[in-house]
Amino acid sequence: MIFRTLLTLGAITALATCVIAMADRDVLYEKDSAFNTIVVTEDEQGLRTLRFEKQGARQSVVKVGDPDHLELPYARAMLLGVAFCQEPKRSLVVGLGGGTIPSFLHKHYPRTTIDVVDIDPDVVDVAKRFFGFRENDLVHAYVQDGRQFIERHRGRYDIVFLDAFSSDAIPYHLATREFLQAVRGSLTRDGIAVANVWSSTSNPLYDSMVRTYQDVFDELYIFEVQGAGNRIVIASQRKIRISRDDLARRSRAISQAKGFRFDLGDLVTFGYQEAREANVRGQVLRDNGQAKKAG
Repeated sequence: MIFRTLLTLGAITALATCVIAMADRDVLYEKDSAFNTIVVTEDEQGLRTLRFEKQGARQSVVKVGDPDHLELPYARAMLLGVAFCQEPKRSLVVGLGGGTIPSFLHKHYPRTTIDVVDIDPDVVDVAKRFFGFRENDLVHAYVQDGRQFIERHRGRYDIVFLDAFSSDAIPYHLATREFLQAVRGSLTRDGIAVANVWSSTSNPLYDSMVRTYQDVFDELYIFEVQGAGNRIVIASQRKIRISRDDLARRSRAISQAKGFRFDLGDLVTFGYQEAREANVRGQVLRDNGQAKKAG
């Protein structure tokens, strides 16, 4: 079966859950970039939202000057990665958006080197101009295709966050076995990959995406995000074998020690799923567009 198109994420579902009437917001910025129509709005509470298309799903929601404010549930759930790698020395974020994740990481892990990659230079510009994203000695932004960066970069990361979306899709070349093999090769021995994907309700390739992660990595956990259609996939190149209760206790302790405004333990308790058995509903996605069963 051939999969040469982008991974459609169900525009109707996204619109129903993520779109707020434009009349309720002030449009601060709108531009057609080489990759998207970038729209920045601000509501009455001072929350700024980034969309790729006027009626597209929310890519980022930021309270400028307050990196602790994580409005979108999926962004909080992605931080479960730190429960698997508690004091990362080097992190990579593929997909900048409004800079929510790197800004939060820098606030609570000020000694961690954070590389951020985004293919669209206008997104990087907007993140700095409207969302308070800042580079410094430890936080670096690169304008490049995320896959090319990972394949060419020689450094190793403790955590790689994969959060690259267009207006309604994950680019296919960021979902294949070959790409995930490059991600695995970019990790330290105990490193993990954390990916934001849409569930099968709005993503017809969800099962194949899970199957592809299972084919490349030795251990996989999936977390349902309460109140959203996202699933957070955490993949390791070694066996971890941690139970729901043990992970919840560890996550809760991190939240308290770091002063998070939310409890990571609650996110584990709600959404934890071990993905040890191969997802037989999916097939391994390949660069050549062919999806085939592994094994």
